Amino acid sequence: MRMLRVVLVRALLAVSLVAFTSTLGFTQSGTLHQPKLRPQNSGTTEGLISVSAVNAKVVWAAGRQGTFVVTTDGGKTWKAGLVKGAKGLQFRDVQGVSDKVAYLQSIGNNPTDFRIYKTIDGGATWTMQFKNKTAGAFYDCFAFWTPNRGISHSDSVNGVFPDIRTADGSTWQSISSNMPPALAGEASFSSSGTCVATQGTNNAWIATGGSSIARILATTDGANTWNAYNTPLVSSPSAGAFTVDFRDASHGLVGGGDLDPSDPDNARTAISSDGGQTWALTNPPPVTGAIFGLSYVRKIGACTTTLCHDLIPYVVVTADTGGAAWSPDEGTTWYVLPGVTGAWAVAFAGPSAGWLVGTGGQITKISF
Repeated sequence: MRMLRVVLVRALLAVSLVAFTSTLGFTQSGTLHQPKLRPQNSGTTEGLISVSAVNAKVVWAAGRQGTFVVTTDGGKTWKAGLVKGAKGLQFRDVQGVSDKVAYLQSIGNNPTDFRIYKTIDGGATWTMQFKNKTAGAFYDCFAFWTPNRGISHSDSVNGVFPDIRTADGSTWQSISSNMPPALAGEASFSSSGTCVATQGTNNAWIATGGSSIARILATTDGANTWNAYNTPLVSSPSAGAFTVDFRDASHGLVGGGDLDPSDPDNARTAISSDGGQTWALTNPPPVTGAIFGLSYVRKIGACTTTLCHDLIPYVVVTADTGGAAWSPDEGTTWYVLPGVTGAWAVAFAGPSAGWLVGTGGQITKISF
């Protein structure tokens, strides 16, 4: 009986693996199938800079001129809105919690334009939770472990990162004294809201550039203590690591490049298998400019089985001038996403439920 059970379990796993692999780009014979790309009507023509998938139905995105959009039906319909008092601001990051709850983070021309807003009524009203008062601070991105626990990251000011943290989803406190010393000119890039990534209950990684070395700042205790690790990505005042994502506590990918239009061929990704301590360049993705955003093709929710783990190495990247691409093996091989231009950010709720957002209010659903 025990042997029969083993045989049946192995057979079921084999069938499941073939079925899941087929949905993620390959047939049983190994033939490659490109993911499906389906444009959707966002309801706005303002540029969208960041996107957050709560699940396969609920997705939030945000961008220029105080604009946000939300769908509750998987993108069949989108509702666009403006945050009162934020018309002249750009929302460079968004974190969706549910169809009712979301956070937004803004940038602008003045120190007080760097703000964090929260809605609890689906975007009908927004409460400002944080308004920057530090001259020279530039808050690029934020990320959350839970609906009420998150961190927000800023460029360095006088050698210090004035980062902040919330433990209750309402108030934000400085953790600048917890951060490692900054290199001269060290900063991050507010290109897609993904210069910081969280994983598990306490892990987080921040991608930096702007100095002589592009680094990853990493914590394993909820932002109480941090370590800084070098990456092989090019770094300068216009270059560095722009975006980072981890599929578990050990395995992650960082992407970057150079915003200088005269040097467009530095779009690169690097991979880590030790929690961000060491990094190795992957094969270059077939894009140009700087890689603005990247995301693993993850499934939102519990992913504890070996089968689920086997599927997660799929990754999608977006670049500012050179389109977008995807890899089934974390950067060993790459495939262009045909026709995709001007995409700033990408996020997934599952293999069949991902979204690219970008210029002109564009939203494209991507399904593997």
